[in-house]
Amino acid sequence: MTQEKEQYMRLALALAQKGEGHVAPNPLVGCVIVKDGRIIAEGWHERFGGPHAEKNALAHCTEDPAGAALFVTLEPCCHYGKTPPCTQAIIASGIRKVFVGCVDPNPNVAGKGIAALRQAGILVEEGVLEEPCRRINERFFHFITTKKPFVALKYAMTLDGKIATATGESRWITGITARNHVQRLRKQYSAILVGIGTVLADDPLLTCRIDPEASPLRVICDRKLRLPLESQLVQTARQSPVLVLTQTDGEKAEALRAQGVEVVCFPHLTMKEAVDELGRRNIDSLLVEGGSQILGAFVQEGIGERVFAYLAPKILGGYHAPSPIGGPGIGALEDAWTLTDREPIFLGEDLLWTGRVRHHVYGLD
Repeated sequence: MTQEKEQYMRLALALAQKGEGHVAPNPLVGCVIVKDGRIIAEGWHERFGGPHAEKNALAHCTEDPAGAALFVTLEPCCHYGKTPPCTQAIIASGIRKVFVGCVDPNPNVAGKGIAALRQAGILVEEGVLEEPCRRINERFFHFITTKKPFVALKYAMTLDGKIATATGESRWITGITARNHVQRLRKQYSAILVGIGTVLADDPLLTCRIDPEASPLRVICDRKLRLPLESQLVQTARQSPVLVLTQTDGEKAEALRAQGVEVVCFPHLTMKEAVDELGRRNIDSLLVEGGSQILGAFVQEGIGERVFAYLAPKILGGYHAPSPIGGPGIGALEDAWTLTDREPIFLGEDLLWTGRVRHHVYGLD
C-alpha cells in the first residue's frame, strides 16, 4: 500500500504545481480522490480566492465519494477565509480516509484541520511524501511564519565567475534552455527585483514570457531616481505593475507616477527595508536578479533563502569583467554563505546549482 499511497501523492504534487503563478500568497495544493483502487477525482488550487484543491476535486467526482480515500499535499483548512473550511466539505462528502502530505504551518490551521477530521471519525495519515510536499511550498511556509517574502538570489556566470565581459556585454551568458528556466522562476515568484544599473544597461521588461498573466511585480532599486521615462518598464507599467524604491522625491517621481509607476521614498534605502516593504504588501516571495551590486547588498545584509546559480561552459577572463556578487564581500571563510539541500540540474549545455542558504534571514533558523 505504501507504493500506492506515494503514487497518488505524486499525482497530487503534479496537480499542485499547475497553480504556479496564480495562487500566491496562498500555497500550492493538489488533491486526488480514490475509491476501490480507481481515481474518481482530481483537483488543485487554481487561483487565489477560488476554491481550494479539495473542493475542486469533490466537485469533479465521477461517482459518489462516500467511503473513498482523499490524498492531499497540504493539511485541509479548518477556518473561514476567502472560502469556507475544506474540512467541512470532506466530512460532509463521506470520505473515509485522508492522506496528508504535510501539516500547514498557518497558525489558523497548524494541526487543527487534521484534528477536526479525526474528531469526525475520519482516519488520517500524515507525512506521505512529506519532504517534497514541503519543498513545493517553501515560499509559502516562510512567508506565513515570518511575514517576510522568501528571497531567492539568481545569477548566470561563466566557469571563471564572470557575468559579463570587461566591456559590459552580457547577452547571453547561458543558452536558451537555461533562460527558459528563468522564465519559470518568474512565474513562481511574486516579485522580481533589480537595480537601476541593470535597467540602464539592458532596458529589460522583467515579465514572464511563458505566462504573462503570472508576471511578477517588478521592483527597481533606484536611489537617485534615474529610471528613464522611455524605458520598457515605464512604458508597460499600466499593463504590469512597477514599484520603484528610491531615496529621491520630486518632479521625476511625479512624472513616473503619471505613467503608472508606483514610487516609494526611503530616507536610507537598504535591502532589509525593501524586503520589509514587500512583506507589508503581502508579497510572499522575491526573485533578485541583480546585478552584482544589488546581489552584493543582499549578501552583505544577510538576506537570502535560496540561490539559483546558472553556470555556462565559457571562460571570459579579464580583471575588469564583473563577478555576480559585488560590494565589500565577506571577510572570513567561516562567515561564507553555504548551501544545503543542493541540487545540480543540467539545462542544455549549462548547469544550474540551486540550494537553500544555511543561515536564514533576520536570524531565523
